[in-house]
Amino acid sequence: MSEALPTSYPGRVRALLDELDARSGQAIGEAAALLLRSVEADGIVHVAGAGHSLALVCETFYRAGGLAAVRPMWDPAVLPLQDAVRSTRAERQEGLGRSVVRAAAPAPPDVAVVFSTSGRNPYPVEIAEECAALGVPVIAVTSPRASRHAAARTETALADHAAVVLDTVVPPGDVLHPPEAPRTAAVSTVLAAYTWSRVLAELDDLAVAKGVELPCWTSANVPGGDETNRALLARYGHRVPELTGLT
Repeated sequence: MSEALPTSYPGRVRALLDELDARSGQAIGEAAALLLRSVEADGIVHVAGAGHSLALVCETFYRAGGLAAVRPMWDPAVLPLQDAVRSTRAERQEGLGRSVVRAAAPAPPDVAVVFSTSGRNPYPVEIAEECAALGVPVIAVTSPRASRHAAARTETALADHAAVVLDTVVPPGDVLHPPEAPRTAAVSTVLAAYTWSRVLAELDDLAVAKGVELPCWTSANVPGGDETNRALLARYGHRVPELTGLT
């Protein structure tokens, strides 16, 4: 972690956010440009993660202000809510990530976004590797710092297969508190969600500059939201079966 971090938890989180901005600012612009090219070409953004990284998949999918051209790429076994121990086993199971990609069948001009803090388990690495082999560029949202200190369960890391790497600067072990011997208050979800929001903001700026109207969801709790979203469901429902349950 950076030297001379503040001792308070809020201060340490803010310091990591500042470090993330410094390290990933250029890459965030590259990721936004890659996404815009895909959306302009009527591509789909396939988003993957396992365990608690599934929270970031939810953050990208069917979310107010988020892209409608997003499809979650996942296997139910990696969801910890029904069987947490099984989800850990599944993330380490060789071949599962490859089967997920085969089922989703991404193809250019699609893009894949893979969330994994450590990026060293077979599931996210295989997804990234398979997508890249299909000509689908990968945006890795990961922490090289955490990856270097993680148990190496694959010969390569998620970042090795990515066209763009967004460094979330999550420390090894994820936790921040207390500062002298961290054991609680994980920060990876905060940092990764912030990273994705920054990508969306940059994407919007690029789209406005090019005169492109992005297909974005509107909150269903504001006037006109349902009407806007119905049009997007009609546009993407047949390509993103998870939107309507027609899998």
